[in-house]
Amino acid sequence: MPCAFCQIVAGEVPAAVVFQDSDCLAFLDNRPLFPGHCLVIPRAHYETLDSLPDKLAGGLFGRARCLSTVVEKALEAEGSFVAINNRVSQSVPHLHIHVVPRRKGDGLKGFFWPRRKYADAPEMERVRTLLENAWDQICR
Repeated sequence: MPCAFCQIVAGEVPAAVVFQDSDCLAFLDNRPLFPGHCLVIPRAHYETLDSLPDKLAGGLFGRARCLSTVVEKALEAEGSFVAINNRVSQSVPHLHIHVVPRRKGDGLKGFFWPRRKYADAPEMERVRTLLENAWDQICR
């Protein structure tokens, strides 16, 4: 079965892309915890963190670090949650870093995280545009 994230990288499956470069891609999660929940992935297929080559680790994590700032500023969040699942709870077997906007009292407690959908495609596009614009201002 083909990897869903490799299909996004190849342009075979649409995604709400926030940024991309030669090594990485970030896009909105289609089942977000909150609007602005992004996934940062290496373009090349690596299933887990331990399979990621050292030469790519710094760039991937640098982009995740910058995206956490972007999410906070663009969405006026009080903080962010950054996480990786390796195998267990990894719904797509392609390394990905979750970057999620957080606010006090947002309801995330422990590891019970109810997913929320975007109200519609225009809301998703509005959030994606906010993040893309903030990325251009903060991280380029």
